Amino acid sequence: MYLGIDLGTSGVKLLLLDEQQQVLATADAAVPQHRPQPTWSEQHPADWMAAVESAVAQLRAQAPAAWRQLRGIGLSGQMHGAVVLDAQGQVLRPAILWNDGRASAECAALEQIEPAARQITGNLAMPGFTAPKLLWLRTHEPAVFAQIRRVLLPKDWLRLQLTGDAVSDLSDASGTLWLDVGARAWSQAMLQACGLNLSHMPALAEGSAPTGVLRADIARRWGLATGVPAGMQKGVVLAAGAGDNAASAVGVGARIAGQGLVSLGTSGVVFRVTDAFAPATGRAVHAFAHALPQRWHQMSVMLSAASAFGWVTRLTGQRDEARLSAAVAAMAQARQAQAPLFLPYLSGERTPHNDAAASGVFMGLRAEHEATDLAYAVMEGVCFGLMDGLNAMRLTDTGGAPATGHAAQAGNAVHASRAGAAPAMALALVGGGARSNPWAQLLASGLGCALQRPQGAHAAAALGAARLAAMACGGDEAQWCQSLPADASFVPQAAQQALLAERYARFVALYPALQSQFGKYPVNTA
Repeated sequence: MYLGIDLGTSGVKLLLLDEQQQVLATADAAVPQHRPQPTWSEQHPADWMAAVESAVAQLRAQAPAAWRQLRGIGLSGQMHGAVVLDAQGQVLRPAILWNDGRASAECAALEQIEPAARQITGNLAMPGFTAPKLLWLRTHEPAVFAQIRRVLLPKDWLRLQLTGDAVSDLSDASGTLWLDVGARAWSQAMLQACGLNLSHMPALAEGSAPTGVLRADIARRWGLATGVPAGMQKGVVLAAGAGDNAASAVGVGARIAGQGLVSLGTSGVVFRVTDAFAPATGRAVHAFAHALPQRWHQMSVMLSAASAFGWVTRLTGQRDEARLSAAVAAMAQARQAQAPLFLPYLSGERTPHNDAAASGVFMGLRAEHEATDLAYAVMEGVCFGLMDGLNAMRLTDTGGAPATGHAAQAGNAVHASRAGAAPAMALALVGGGARSNPWAQLLASGLGCALQRPQGAHAAAALGAARLAAMACGGDEAQWCQSLPADASFVPQAAQQALLAERYARFVALYPALQSQFGKYPVNTA
């Protein structure tokens, strides 16, 4: 039996997998998020461990016999978060999360301190990454910074609690801006630029490698003290694991170049595997190590995706996201054509704008618009944001110089209309938002490619973590990293594509037209 632990932004998801790769049980537990100031986003690491304990209790109750046969644990987690520890391993302050925007100024400073930053890391310095957060702490909380002896990513702090070992995997470490991603090793130059050194960093391991065993006291508390199978003399093994998107890729079987996924989670992602390090910083595309040895991946990221639909549901006084999604599905195309446009930048944006100050906008609101019109606009706006991301990745394939600003937006619109630009392979569709059929269909038409929603798509990251645990216990990658059966498939629809093309051309014109206004309005901190 193998356990996948996925530490997300809104909570943890645990999944128990057997030797035949059948999911035996899942459990969830919420984690509160705190926004003490505008653009800030924090969580208390102790809440992560409490949520894991709660979810473990649920799994033990659901599948007690299987639970006692647990052999391995894999970890998946929200990326980029900064957990800072003192010499005694105690947390010095709340963790600063991936969707925190306070470190914008530090991004420019970091690239000035180390001019080769983009070449080393394969990424632009963005506020969500870990390194700028440490520069912010050095400037604004110097007393805290002076006490830092270890910096860990969220899932790796969980590992420290479970095993006593400070280790990270290469996919998650890629999102710190301290990793030489091509060499798959810490960069001393990038660490020095932040006033840190190798002693502050955890050890590194490939995602499918074993990194320690579950502490004996936790094993006893979890009812595993007498349940370790014969031959497992060292106890329950922990795999290095992965950042959440790389874990999802393992979960859906994306392990060779060209395979990939679209994730509709709190954030939105387009992910594709590459067999070489392929940076594309001019389009704000991420280039990270994959969770599997000697593979990398490209990834476009938007900061508000499925979370934006939850927001519009609350905004319009609706109680049920599924019911609102069904109302969108019933809309006539003529009504969709009259809906407002929506810029989905509720938490700023990464690909392709790299703009923490960008904000959400409804353009074209009229008195006759209702909740369903706004809900459609949000679904469509997220679709357009993911189209921006995929187009940014497509343009990196042309070999030409990357475009920026207005030229980049025009390039998006032009490239979106080119025949034959769709990905060669169908993409898997995962994340909580993947449950919505109308949203999935919208994405297939907008992205111009087939989407396959795997069975259990909402738990792909936890499944990937469990699969990595099986590999860490000696399982074969080809056996354990297979594609999942499709729950549903979605293909582009010509009439819908025509509507989206016209509206997308207007969408891409909005950001450059409004860019100078972002950041000028006061933020409600109540």
